[in-house]
Amino acid sequence: MAFEGLSGKLQSVFKKLSGKGKLNEKDVKEAMREVKLALLEADVSFTVVKSFINDVTARAVGSEVLESLTPSQQVVKIVSEEMTALMGGANAKVSFGSQSPAVILLAGLQGAGKTTMAAKLAAHLAKQYGKSPLLVACDVYRPAAITQLQVVGEKAGVPVFERGTADPVETAKLSIEYARRNLKDLVIIDTAGRLHIDADMMREITEIKNAVQPAEILLVVDAMTGQDAVNVAKAFNEALEITGIVITKLDGDTRGGAALSAKAVTGKPVKFAGVGEKLSDIEPFHPDRMASRILGMGDVLTLIEKAQTAFDEKKAMELAGKIKSDSFTLEDFMAQYEQMQSMGSMQDLLAMLPGMDAQKAGSLEIDEKQTARTFAIIRSMTPRERAKPDILNASRRKRIARGSGTSIQEVNRLLNQFEASRKMMKQMTGGKLKKGKRGFKLPF
Repeated sequence: MAFEGLSGKLQSVFKKLSGKGKLNEKDVKEAMREVKLALLEADVSFTVVKSFINDVTARAVGSEVLESLTPSQQVVKIVSEEMTALMGGANAKVSFGSQSPAVILLAGLQGAGKTTMAAKLAAHLAKQYGKSPLLVACDVYRPAAITQLQVVGEKAGVPVFERGTADPVETAKLSIEYARRNLKDLVIIDTAGRLHIDADMMREITEIKNAVQPAEILLVVDAMTGQDAVNVAKAFNEALEITGIVITKLDGDTRGGAALSAKAVTGKPVKFAGVGEKLSDIEPFHPDRMASRILGMGDVLTLIEKAQTAFDEKKAMELAGKIKSDSFTLEDFMAQYEQMQSMGSMQDLLAMLPGMDAQKAGSLEIDEKQTARTFAIIRSMTPRERAKPDILNASRRKRIARGSGTSIQEVNRLLNQFEASRKMMKQMTGGKLKKGKRGFKLPF
């Protein structure tokens, strides 16, 4: 989970501060030393850490903080504000420029996740801005790079323009004309990466940039490369004058130093973050929300946005009607799980709740395989059995257990949970939830 290590350590530091009541300058400086170590262990650039600690300390040892009624809360507030500023202040929106089609050029080292991110970005911009994107395959060196782009493009429902191993600069030029002819208003170019920065790579991508005049040049950086990610960002920015950064695999890096350092080192904002393997696992980067998440204050706004994206209002109304009329079926039950899954992992969702300890959220053992077994059980039923679970006698349950590779006990447990959840939802929609009523246990 992103920032898990850093978040846990910072929350521990501030918990100690809050236990002291009144603070003095020595207390603040000792806390800042611990914050400094936590940031360095999280792979944040040393120069960035030094500047950050100096800025926070200068504000935190002032009389306005030390003499306040809640000094520890004031210190946390200062850290939150400085961390938000460090990561860019406000969300930097993607620019489409004045030309059509708008062109977004993706750059980065091999293995950073450019190809997958190209499809994620296309799907996201199509959904959020109503764009009609075209993916362009300009990585002609890595084996199967074009095929990979075609596969992820098909999954995202986005066409791919490719010319095999032909000159990538010419391919980029021709893709613009192709997009105009086919009424595509957004072109996303996937360029070649290398295992390290080299002159040939920079020369080629500079030629592509000059040929297509992109509205955005987004550098794709792998969060798990840690301190090296900052060096890569600096080198690409000097060569290409990038307009923004996309951080991939943020969900797999418990440190998160790249996200905290990139803006300070390059002066260019982080615009998007990849937070999972699915094509929908992309988030606009909000520095204030990320700072809030790191400091254990939650990220309710992102949680709400995820829920709004995952849950269809019309379907929600239909579901409410089914619950009220007592026609809620196992098919509906499974659909609710699928919508929850589309929001992301339960650990990440829990970490967005205010007051949730990041390390506790990360250490919660949520059995995702149990959800798969739940789906297998329901899919092993006939349509009639899903609609009318009351008909599931002993022989039918035995057949379902055999067909789903589970046990009769697991089938019985699921049916009991379904019945309990159905009753509870009916009470809630009717506004008659009794006091003291125990909630049902989700099967994951």
